[in-house]
Amino acid sequence: MALISTDKKRIVIGLGKTGFSVVQFLANKGLPVAAMDTRENPPYAQHMREQFPAVPVVLGGLDQAMLNSAAEIIVSPGLSLETPELQAAKNAGVRLVGDIQLFADLAKAPIVAITGSNAKSTVTTLVGEMAKNAGIRVGVGGNLGTPALDLLDDSCELYVLELSSFQLETTDKLNAKVATVLNVSPDHLDRYNNSMLEYHKAKHRIFFGCQQAVVNKDDSLSEPMLAKGMSFVKFGLGKPDLKDFGVNEHQGEAWLFKGLTPLMACKEIRIKGLHNRANALAALALGDLAGIDMSAMLQTLRAFSGLPHRCEWVREIDGVAYFNDSKGTNVGAAEAALKGLGGDISGKVILIAGGEGKGADFTYLKNAVAEFVSHLVLIGTDAPLIQAALQDVVPCHSVGSDFDAAIAKARSLTKAGDAVLLSPACASFDMFKNFEDRGEQFAQKVKAL
Repeated sequence: MALISTDKKRIVIGLGKTGFSVVQFLANKGLPVAAMDTRENPPYAQHMREQFPAVPVVLGGLDQAMLNSAAEIIVSPGLSLETPELQAAKNAGVRLVGDIQLFADLAKAPIVAITGSNAKSTVTTLVGEMAKNAGIRVGVGGNLGTPALDLLDDSCELYVLELSSFQLETTDKLNAKVATVLNVSPDHLDRYNNSMLEYHKAKHRIFFGCQQAVVNKDDSLSEPMLAKGMSFVKFGLGKPDLKDFGVNEHQGEAWLFKGLTPLMACKEIRIKGLHNRANALAALALGDLAGIDMSAMLQTLRAFSGLPHRCEWVREIDGVAYFNDSKGTNVGAAEAALKGLGGDISGKVILIAGGEGKGADFTYLKNAVAEFVSHLVLIGTDAPLIQAALQDVVPCHSVGSDFDAAIAKARSLTKAGDAVLLSPACASFDMFKNFEDRGEQFAQKVKAL
């Protein structure tokens, strides 16, 4: 394997969680490695000093001469491949790669690979839990939780990876047993020069070398672009074709089906909302192709209560439910939360949104907002852009960067049967450390009302 030639000089760029896992992996194998970060004080700088004092580290910029002398540069997902120093190194003949490709080159067990603009964390966790409940030794991680290289273990029987478009940019051949693009909606367009096509192409790299694909019938952008010779199964919220997964009527109510076979009543799925019904179907399709026992998968759906910050129920006050969907960092995620929740309550949604929009087009939310939302409460840097896009659809209330005022305003606009939903459609960095911090603050403040 090319990776394990010891004389190759490797440079890891980016000392966040992923970059540190790569340094750790290479250093523990006794391979020569150096690290760089454009930041003066990246998150794992101290860990490097303590655990790998012999590894050369350059902070606060990229050393071009050093980059050009490397055989391989392992680029962390946070740094664009269009960075001039990386392009110059590439032109000098240096290979640019990411941690996922290193992982794929060495993984001995089959890989289930999952990407999408939304719901990938929920589906990845679900498939991992399904495998665990079926008695399979499974490693779950990637963009979610544990970095991929930290999962490598010869006793592992299956890997389930959540992958971002950034990670896929540096992945040439994943060779997954089964892969899916769950959905595609505008996200990270600041990274892709406002080009949905570039973003879409990055997502679809997940299918390179894959044996089987799972396709979302309700999202044409999820279909593999190069599907020649690839077998695939579809899922969707309508009636399924023979080998596919969908929803049909059985015993007078909605059930999940595989082809003509009823699997379980939709009301038995513990996570609520139509979007979670779709997530359940996606997980079943992926698990089925990966060889996970069906009864173990259905049992998991009856028990799995969802992930924090993803349409997470916080509390009810005066007949109004409060939901934390802080992970809704793009317009597609916010739309999915609105449709899933809005179709499940008797009243309307009061939506708290805003933050850093990452170049998104907020008019994309018009239909869902018109159907399910009575008022918009806007926070953060891009509140004016959201207001401009949606003020002709529903009343908008801007509160600047005052999160307490946002929650108080939302509460004042409710009546019994309504729901207050934090689903910002934006990144959090203008006001919070990350989306988790935003969600935790929301939950604390709502619990204190």
